[in-house]
Amino acid sequence: MGKPNALVTYGLLAAWAIHDAEELITGPRWIRRNVPALRERFPGAPGGLWRIMEAVDEREFPVAVGTMAVIVTAAAAAGHRSGGRSGFYQGALTGFGLHGLVHLGQAAAFRGYTPGSATSPLIVVPFSLWARKRLREAGVLKPARARDVLTGLAVAAGATIISHTVARKITGPRVKGA
Repeated sequence: MGKPNALVTYGLLAAWAIHDAEELITGPRWIRRNVPALRERFPGAPGGLWRIMEAVDEREFPVAVGTMAVIVTAAAAAGHRSGGRSGFYQGALTGFGLHGLVHLGQAAAFRGYTPGSATSPLIVVPFSLWARKRLREAGVLKPARARDVLTGLAVAAGATIISHTVARKITGPRVKGA
């Protein structure tokens, strides 16, 4: 049992950056093109979901990604400083891996490509499993419980909401027709 190396902790930031580059390149355009079809395919989804998705634009999305970069950097740094023991880091790692599974579920429900679904099986899920294995081998991984899964998903969702809220405050209201 030794201390996990920087690849385990700062690797979270690297894996996230690759994954979010995919989302940054494809996200807003994909949303604009596919929300009408999604509305038809999932008529029972709350109307507020579609309004939120339609509000994401090319100005807001990069700022949200930048905000998320601050959160993920802080988690990776906390993990590195603590030798992988940080609850913040371990929660971020769990949330990152689980959010990769959510992307795969979205792609399956859509029956096609969705932003983030290409790097999820190639980067997000494998990195998360590998890093968790390394933390377990080092004796620092806290045992995962069902509550941890829910917390990881909640943290990932909360960080996403915070990132987009900050981005909307910075970029201001979206101008219709612009």
